[in-house]
Amino acid sequence: MWRELIGELYPEAEPAPPADEAVLAAVERALSLPLPFELASLLRETDGVRNEYGDEVVWPARRLIEDNLAMRDEPDYAELYAPFDEMIFFGDSDMGPQFAYVHTDYGPGIVVWDHETDRRRLAVVSLRDYLVRCFTQGNGWHR
Repeated sequence: MWRELIGELYPEAEPAPPADEAVLAAVERALSLPLPFELASLLRETDGVRNEYGDEVVWPARRLIEDNLAMRDEPDYAELYAPFDEMIFFGDSDMGPQFAYVHTDYGPGIVVWDHETDRRRLAVVSLRDYLVRCFTQGNGWHR
């Protein structure tokens, strides 16, 4: 399903091999949060997604662990930003914003996080909508 969608949105895409199940389990253990179903499903088909500029719009599973733990453990971030413990960052764009799943009263949503202001704004409610926007609207995340 995900490979087909990515191929429709970006025919030149070269999907990565699937993520290893042990690595997906390690993500959940390391972050103490369950992977959202749709993100886990995508990673089981392709371990990360790059756009035409090489940006990792969906990070590989190992990067999920590394980057999320680095953000949570950075002492300076604790002073500058609200906590990241309830977020799973999973992608970025060339202009700086990063994207994360957050759990809301209505289920998981995807927020765009601005590192300059610490603003966290609901961007889309599904990974499918996120990918469509990444590949069809370019860098429209700053609005």
